[in-house]
Amino acid sequence: MKLATLKNNSRDGHLAIVSRHLEFAVTVPEIAPTLQHALDNWMECKPRLESIYQKLNAGEISNPLRFNQQSVASPLPRAYQWADGSAYVNHVELVRKARGAEMPSNFWHDPLMYQGGSDTFLGPWDSIPLQDEKWGLDFESEIAVITTDVPPGASREIAEQSICLIMLVNDVSLRNLIPDELAKSFGFFQSKPSSAFSPVAVTPDELPMVWDGKKLSLPLLTHFNGELFGQPHAGTDMTFDFPALIAHAAKTRKLSAGTIIGSGTVSNYDRSKGSSCIAEKRMLEIIATGKAVTPFMKPGDRVRIEMLDAQGHSIFGAIDQQVIAVKEREEVC
Repeated sequence: MKLATLKNNSRDGHLAIVSRHLEFAVTVPEIAPTLQHALDNWMECKPRLESIYQKLNAGEISNPLRFNQQSVASPLPRAYQWADGSAYVNHVELVRKARGAEMPSNFWHDPLMYQGGSDTFLGPWDSIPLQDEKWGLDFESEIAVITTDVPPGASREIAEQSICLIMLVNDVSLRNLIPDELAKSFGFFQSKPSSAFSPVAVTPDELPMVWDGKKLSLPLLTHFNGELFGQPHAGTDMTFDFPALIAHAAKTRKLSAGTIIGSGTVSNYDRSKGSSCIAEKRMLEIIATGKAVTPFMKPGDRVRIEMLDAQGHSIFGAIDQQVIAVKEREEVC
């Protein structure tokens, strides 16, 4: 099943069921007005939504909407919680190597995770506002899951059962603000503006050959200004799978339905696959030549993040965003 949120005059939009190949959609206010409502009542809503999804794919829905992924919000336009991990530890190792820092051994068995801002997300085709090029704007191509309620201290098995939807994410970062924030030993804040998620969120049963309950085994494609930037395989070199990340997040707290957990930047040891963020490419340049030459994003730059199935169909739709310049204090939402 594929679910999206159509924009309207409310903060949370309205839920739509989208056909398998992203051609048609139908709203179902009688079942769930929003995705969060569906997640809050997942056991009741899921079978009813699934029934409509099957009818939509079979052509049994009269006058369905044409699905336009360019006009949707992120599946959850806002969320109770957005926690992003760093599951591809080789990426962290590379960043530390480029600055001559040792890799703490516990990074290999204790996940890194930060709690991001979740009160506003950008839509998958919304512009990325940038106030100052000196901040070092970067994209980060990632996988994310949405959970149902997760009890505190959940096991990996319970964590795996909580995964109800999968999607892609552009975890927007301001790289040049990060060092000063981390130096305070209190985590990210200003350096992590609003992220954007794929046009649709997909239930695991839609991905039987590539989703094993723990990770998604397909290349994640990133194009930057129309050229292929990276296509690392999301199922390769993933040190911490999603049940591990969810269990880590739930160690001391309950996770409410609608919690989003991100994988962190998808990265492979095989560097011929390219990168999922500019920072990684710059680190490789530093290691190779002693100097980073690839600039961070500037107004007019465009990033596109997508994942294709074996037949070349877009699974989640595309995150396709262009950077725009905004003045300080200008309205950007």
